[in-house]
Amino acid sequence: MAGRDVTSQSNIHVMKTEADGSFKRKASTFRDFIAKDSQFTPDKGRYHLYVSYACPWATRTLITRKLKGLEDFIGVTIVSPRMGTDGWPLGDVDEFPGATPDPINGAKHIKDLYLRANPDYDGRFTVPIVWDKKTSTIVNNESSEIIRIFNTAFNDQLPAEKAKIDIYPEHLRAQIDEVNDWVYNSVNNGVYKAGFASSQQAYEAAVVPLFKSLDRLEEMLKGKTYLIGDTLTEADIRLFVTIVRFDPVYVGHFKCNLRTIRDGYPALHLWMQKLYWNFPEFKDTCNFDHIKTHYYWSHPHINPTRIVPTGPIPHILPL
Repeated sequence: MAGRDVTSQSNIHVMKTEADGSFKRKASTFRDFIAKDSQFTPDKGRYHLYVSYACPWATRTLITRKLKGLEDFIGVTIVSPRMGTDGWPLGDVDEFPGATPDPINGAKHIKDLYLRANPDYDGRFTVPIVWDKKTSTIVNNESSEIIRIFNTAFNDQLPAEKAKIDIYPEHLRAQIDEVNDWVYNSVNNGVYKAGFASSQQAYEAAVVPLFKSLDRLEEMLKGKTYLIGDTLTEADIRLFVTIVRFDPVYVGHFKCNLRTIRDGYPALHLWMQKLYWNFPEFKDTCNFDHIKTHYYWSHPHINPTRIVPTGPIPHILPL
């Protein structure tokens, strides 16, 4: 249906909340896996990742791609953080530092890829996207599944030291799944439920459980380097991308201001610092120019002046 109006899907400014003012996130649509016995086999160079440095969901995939040493297997295109009425723009449409053009499809906006994969697509045009160059379609746009694909799909072709990295180890899966579930609902998505609420009641119904969960995480992390067990898992990756954005963005922009991480949660703060400063996979995929510009520029219904705050200084305190 070429030429149809998809503004309601691409323009976050006209995003609707529920009748009570609460924000409900829709489930992702493209949910295929890369696997030997599937339509999408793990071929080196076949897939391309479209992401935003600003987006926490997308950054999960960048961290995992780097951890597993998949840079030569899966190319990356970075969108501009200034998401406008057409959604995420590519680097040749908005030449923001660090944003890149689309070398695969010549897309101008992320929406172009969705409509190429499915002209009748009626969901939001989100990142990350894993694109299959062979069949010209989207394999998966659900970050929690993409990081599991990256964790195992290419192991047979990776050096031994990368293949043995396992962020979802069998003996910890039950614990990981349990923690992921409540962290997603009240923390990862909780900041959005608070920030996008359009009523006082909906905001308070989100921000109070958010900080209760941060309190719970603080207790879990006392004296620990990792969230679950004594190894880095996907639970750390999934939580990190929210916590690293908390003080620079969510405290002010999303009104999550009961406490800051750096001053209110010493164990959680130290855990975040150690991941950021000790793992280049975390630090090198964290771009605060993109992060802060995206939130403060792209949500004029929240911040109509589009002024991007200077602080906090520094964004991440040294160890």
